[in-house]
Amino acid sequence: MTEFIHDDVLDALLDEVADNCDKMFVCSTYPTNYTQASSTYMLAEHDMTPGDGNGDFTNGNGDASGRKCAVTAQSAITITNTGTAAHVALCDSGNSKVLAVAECTSQSLTSGNTVTVPTFDIEVADPA
Repeated sequence: MTEFIHDDVLDALLDEVADNCDKMFVCSTYPTNYTQASSTYMLAEHDMTPGDGNGDFTNGNGDASGRKCAVTAQSAITITNTGTAAHVALCDSGNSKVLAVAECTSQSLTSGNTVTVPTFDIEVADPA
């Protein structure tokens, strides 16, 4: 059986992240809720500018299929807690929601220094 999902449907999923993410948290462990992302596991935090194409997010064609949301690199983020970075959480602070979590390169971070989060993608593949 052939399956199909229109790009508009995939874009709606990615727009939820792009249009509502106002905070990025670098975390020591995979956060499953907003308190973990913003406090319990948080090593660094950064304000994001929401909006597809208007801020830190750009939706477009996926690398292999489907659609993706490219998250712009964020540099010189102040580290507030010492630990080992393992994940980046994109959050909607007004609604206390974790919208997406991405694994990052494991890196030791020291409070008072800065960290750069390189560009990364959230990709949704076409159905197989």
